[in-house]
Amino acid sequence: MTIIIFGDLFSFPEGHAATNRIFTYAKGLKENGVHVAVICFSNDYLEQPDGVAEGIPYYNAFNRISRSPSFFARRWHKMKKYFRTYQLIKKINRQDKVMAINRWSDIPFTQFYIWLLSRFLGIKIITECNEHPLRYHQQGSWRRWIGRMRFRMDAFFADGILCISDYLVRFHQERGIHPRKLFLLPSTVDPTRFRQVGERPLGDFYIGYFGSLTFRRDDIGVLLDAFSIVHQQGKTARLVLGGFCTDEERLKIRKRISELDLAANVLLVEYLSRNEILRYIGHADILVMVRARDLESDASYPSKLTEFLASGRPVLSVNVGEVGEYIKDGISAYLVSPGDSKAMAEKLIYMIDHYSEALLVGQKGRELTDTIFNYNFQAKRLIEYIQKLNM
Repeated sequence: MTIIIFGDLFSFPEGHAATNRIFTYAKGLKENGVHVAVICFSNDYLEQPDGVAEGIPYYNAFNRISRSPSFFARRWHKMKKYFRTYQLIKKINRQDKVMAINRWSDIPFTQFYIWLLSRFLGIKIITECNEHPLRYHQQGSWRRWIGRMRFRMDAFFADGILCISDYLVRFHQERGIHPRKLFLLPSTVDPTRFRQVGERPLGDFYIGYFGSLTFRRDDIGVLLDAFSIVHQQGKTARLVLGGFCTDEERLKIRKRISELDLAANVLLVEYLSRNEILRYIGHADILVMVRARDLESDASYPSKLTEFLASGRPVLSVNVGEVGEYIKDGISAYLVSPGDSKAMAEKLIYMIDHYSEALLVGQKGRELTDTIFNYNFQAKRLIEYIQKLNM
């Protein structure tokens, strides 16, 4: 049997948090006897639209290498991806019965389209919910109404819903979604990826943050302020910031670094591939997960935190959402309240001064990725859930 991972909220094989989660799904399912195929539905121009990554076949339904100068040709190319998706799913289904489609999309027409295909081919639809469904629909009565309608459509066009947090499970139940549709699937990680991570990228002792670089949700400003205090206390360390950021955010980050007189001590690296980021995470002396407290943080769970734990390195995290449900301060990682740069600095100084203890805490944190966050363990649960699920 086969499970197809389909959607327009991720890129593959390179990408961000969603891509990493999809890799863990695919590897775990394969190791438990289920074939996996990934179909990207976004309109991306790629040199290699289709291929195999780490044994996982993937297809980009748009299937274009370059952008046509013709307006009508571009419209036709966008229409063709619907036909190609149908052909791909039908072909995969002939080769090995498709048990379910794991859908990653918040576009109503895409949801309706893949639901129609699933009804025609007799395939279950399992939608992914790892963010607050109404996060973009908070302002204005009309926008809130639109959000509620889209939420209802998303739930209606799905046989099952995978929620990354208990918050999201409760959110759906409180709005009338039947409990049998809902399944709690925590953050997942493949800890074996962090056992051979190549050469150390820097000779200096460094504190690392790797993820989206923003001042809003990820609150990079708090980390920079905290590191400034650490630096002023005479601690010898560098701060490495790696991940995607817009040109505007990059300018803001560089400006804050300059204002804090940290140019010689902060390294801002450009976007890193999946393998490159492993080196930086795996060799970091301390890893920091920073995030603001808001609606999105309350509902989701930071996948980068799970990856940091998998490295076995000492981890400092802000205690947002359900982080404290899994992690105990000073036992499996170190926790601080969000938005408190002074408390973060004090904890970083403690970790540096008591580094042997911090290393032991890092090893205890890694144990969580061999159990509750482990990709294989969660894949077994997912298969059992799908098999019991009714269309």
